[in-house]
Amino acid sequence: MSGILEGKRVLITGVLMESSIAFHTAKLAQEQGAEIILTAFPRPTLTERIAKKLPKPTKVIELDVTNDEHLGRLADVVGEELGGLDGVVHSIGFAPQDALGGNFLNTPFESVATAMHVSAFSLKSLTMACLPLMQNGGSVVGLTFDAQYAWPQYDWMGPAKAALEATSRYMARDLGKQNIRCNLISAGPIGSMAAKSIPGFAELASVWDNRAPLEWDLKDPEPAGRGVVALLSDWFPKTTGEIVHVDGGLHAVGA
Repeated sequence: MSGILEGKRVLITGVLMESSIAFHTAKLAQEQGAEIILTAFPRPTLTERIAKKLPKPTKVIELDVTNDEHLGRLADVVGEELGGLDGVVHSIGFAPQDALGGNFLNTPFESVATAMHVSAFSLKSLTMACLPLMQNGGSVVGLTFDAQYAWPQYDWMGPAKAALEATSRYMARDLGKQNIRCNLISAGPIGSMAAKSIPGFAELASVWDNRAPLEWDLKDPEPAGRGVVALLSDWFPKTTGEIVHVDGGLHAVGA
């Protein structure tokens, strides 16, 4: 029996650790029949080491999503490797330390601008860089952290994720005519490298221990990876501009 991504070609960003959602997305995508290519920044060698733990070998290319030169050559590099693309996974987020950890009211604009550029605008710039390879349509899937709420310690990453969510909706509007779907997975907290950079992450994550209807495991990124793979597949052919929650149901309940 073939997998739900059989014959698909997918670019995946953000594979930094084996504990990341992006790694599990890459693993599941290969298991479900996809050819994949990974991007990495700032240390491609780290991603290359992690990529060796995937079921099949895959190429890793350096990509700084804020660098126009990197974005400009992306289609050529990926095209040489895969010939085209059917899916793109955006798993990129960053905020300087002074934009996190309870410093919201004192964060300088320069740090806010960096968070917005890397975490939100990059969804548009990455997708447009890949667009020449998506001649037959496809699926763009990003990762968010529910931006309906103000979370402890998350500070300017919250508005950045809100901007990411809005960006995805506008992309869904403008790329639909090219049969390109744009959706997000809103995942619960995972003990990844990105999480470890957030001061007070344990306080934020503890909310899930008390409120999530389904038991949530900080050490298990696979449920979110499954959600990404499902949205990359043809099983959601008319779903776009959507945010699918893979968070143990916490988004649906009050205090």
